[in-house]
Amino acid sequence: MGWGDLGAFGEPSKETPNLDQMASEGMLFLDFYTANPLCSPSRAALLTGRLPIRNGFYTTNAHARNAYTPQDIVGGIPDSELLLPELLKKAGYINKIIGKWHLGHRPQFHPLKHGFDEWFGSPNCHFGPYDNRALPNIPVYRDWEMIGRYYEDFKIDLKTGEANLTQIYLQEALDFISRQQASQQPFFLYWAIDATHAPVYASKHFLGTSQRGLYGDAVREIDDSIGKILKHLQTLGISENTFVFFTSDNGAALISAPKQGGSNGRFLCGKQTTFEGGMREPAIAWWPGHIPAGKASHQLGNVMDLFTTSLSLAGLQPPSDRQIDGIDLLPAILQGQLIDRPIFYYRGNEMMAVRVGLYKAHYWTWSNSWEEYGKGIDFCPGQNVSGVTTHTQEEHTTLPLLFHLGRDPGEKYPLSFASAEYQGVMERISGVVQQHKETMVPGEPQLNVCDKAIMNWSPPGCEKLGKCLKPPKSDPKKCFWPH
Repeated sequence: MGWGDLGAFGEPSKETPNLDQMASEGMLFLDFYTANPLCSPSRAALLTGRLPIRNGFYTTNAHARNAYTPQDIVGGIPDSELLLPELLKKAGYINKIIGKWHLGHRPQFHPLKHGFDEWFGSPNCHFGPYDNRALPNIPVYRDWEMIGRYYEDFKIDLKTGEANLTQIYLQEALDFISRQQASQQPFFLYWAIDATHAPVYASKHFLGTSQRGLYGDAVREIDDSIGKILKHLQTLGISENTFVFFTSDNGAALISAPKQGGSNGRFLCGKQTTFEGGMREPAIAWWPGHIPAGKASHQLGNVMDLFTTSLSLAGLQPPSDRQIDGIDLLPAILQGQLIDRPIFYYRGNEMMAVRVGLYKAHYWTWSNSWEEYGKGIDFCPGQNVSGVTTHTQEEHTTLPLLFHLGRDPGEKYPLSFASAEYQGVMERISGVVQQHKETMVPGEPQLNVCDKAIMNWSPPGCEKLGKCLKPPKSDPKKCFWPH
């Protein structure tokens, strides 16, 4: 979902009444970012509090390439990383993930091996349907074992867009919350739904109800579900003891527009890019009785902060044996403080840009290659900004492109290199970047090697269902990442 997809952020159709009410009862973050313009790395960052370049969710196969965890990826979240649920266990938390994991599907990367007690959902995107010969359909898991596959047992109608998955994910959430409240157990619920990821889907009740087409139908169903989850917390009498945060893993995928693409508001481009549209996210914090209602914060935030903030709420300290990039947002949320911190925009193994205060400096620009663009793949449709949305990788490390995001949120007007404003700001930013690069120790890249033999041919539990498939011979290769 994009920054501009919610009524509270200015979406004109106003079709997100529950999220808008959540914002009116809590705090809207207007300057909140993901750690990567793509799904898997940003999820790895959320759960580790660390940039993908540190936790291994990047590739070195080609410069500045986005990479994620498709079925044939050999890597995944390393054992050396400490995930939020592993740490919350120390404070007695029961942890559940509902929806998309996307941090590696091989047994050693299973979420229940990394701190989660329960899982209902899938290791990969809901792409397909596949023929189960060249490619296997994606499994859906309950805890340790698969209980079926997408398109076979969990239907997604690609003609109509109908699927009941969000309703299933909602019921899983309500049941989990009820069980933990009944046993007086503190809990962490990671509700990682994916209805707005192409191919977009919604249940029958919501199909055709939005002015925004199928994508709007999916947004409306997610909004309705979040309203039911918040209401459930209130009905159970635990809303004042439960911190809830809503955000997205990357900006809206404009490549899917207009039929299946969302809105990034006034921001440039979308998913896959390190422009604002790819990485600035809708974000709402809700905690009745603690967070002042109806506030909007300009605190620079990042999904990695949810790691540190959650530990703080649980009375725990972040690990001291590694670099943690997330900060504790509680002073900003509860007291309205503004904490000075930079935002780093990475694409693969390259720091593309950095934001300090209201200024953003681009050290590299690249939307996508001419070759991909020629095939109709466009991450910035209708948004060509000369010298900014480039189709070759352009280096600006000597003279970075500098934008004032307060005056120019759409990144259309770079400041003049000769101006006193440019020179004064870049002096400050250069110091921040130098310090960052001096402390940067990249992790072992996890997204370099692909092998069809390790796809979801025979996940645990397939024997009981008669759904085991024969894998091809192992043939590891370098993954190809065009973006």
